[in-house]
This record gives sequence, structure tokens and C-alpha cells, in this order.
Amino acid sequence: MASLRAKGSFLKIYYWLPMLILYISVLNEFDFNYLKLKYFSFNFPFILIFFFTLKDFKYFDYTLVFIAGLFNDTVVGLPLGISSLSYTLICISTAYLRNITIRPSPLKDWFYFLFIISSINSINYSVLTLFFSFDLILMNYLINTFFTFSFYIIFVSIFRYYLKGLND
Repeated sequence: MASLRAKGSFLKIYYWLPMLILYISVLNEFDFNYLKLKYFSFNFPFILIFFFTLKDFKYFDYTLVFIAGLFNDTVVGLPLGISSLSYTLICISTAYLRNITIRPSPLKDWFYFLFIISSINSINYSVLTLFFSFDLILMNYLINTFFTFSFYIIFVSIFRYYLKGLND
């Protein structure tokens, strides 16, 4: 990785890669409908935000995360601020976990992630149905929570490899 440090502009792009991936995933809104997988969806931005705020990655700015939530609301068609609230709650809860944890454990982080995404999805569901009269299917939120929770471990392995590349 010494050659990576020698390349100045490439290193800056590499540092900002998680934020760039967040914006690409928010603006892309990749969907599996063309695969005809009816009961499959996961929320990649939740995984990305949780991991990098938990690891206190200095290039993962909370203001940019909030703005990414506004972009997500615009792309998806939700009332402006719903995703920003969700992303901000993830940042707040992971900052809290990071500060109270004495011995980090990937398993504990994983189950805390389940608690956080379950809470956020229930808040989103409640707000969208009660205040905005959206006709939502609860099963879709449960499936999304399950697959987001399941894929967390896979993406954590990839993200750790990325952070290891920065530290070498």
C-alpha cells in the first residue's frame, strides 16, 4: 500500500469512497424487480452509514449523510426529510454505541444494528402511515429488515478490507 500513499489525488478519492458509494446507492435506488424476486430487498445505505459511523471514519461527514437522505427522499418519492431523519438516527445511535463500548464485538454490533434498523423502520412505517396516509405493506418492511440484517456481515468484511487498505 506504499504506492497508494504516493498517489495524492487517487488517495483523496479513495478516502472519500464510502461517501461516494453512499451517494451512488442513494441516487441509483437499485431494485431487484427485474429479477422477479418478489420478497427480496435490503437497505445498503443503512449498512454503510452504520459501519462507518461506528468506526468513526473521519471522511464520513454527518452533514453529507443528511443531504444524502434528502436525495433519497427525492428519488424514492417520500416526504422530504424521512430518510434524512433515519440516517441521522443511525449516526446518533452508532456514535452512542461507539462511546459506551469498552470492548468492541462484531456480534454485539450486529445485533445492535438489528435493533437500530428495526426501530428506524418502525418509525418510518408509523410516520408514513399515520401522518402522510401512505398505504404501506408491513411485510415489505420486515423483509427489508431481515435482509439488511443478514447482509450486514458480508458488507462488514468488505468494509474492513477497505479500512485495512487505508491503514497499511
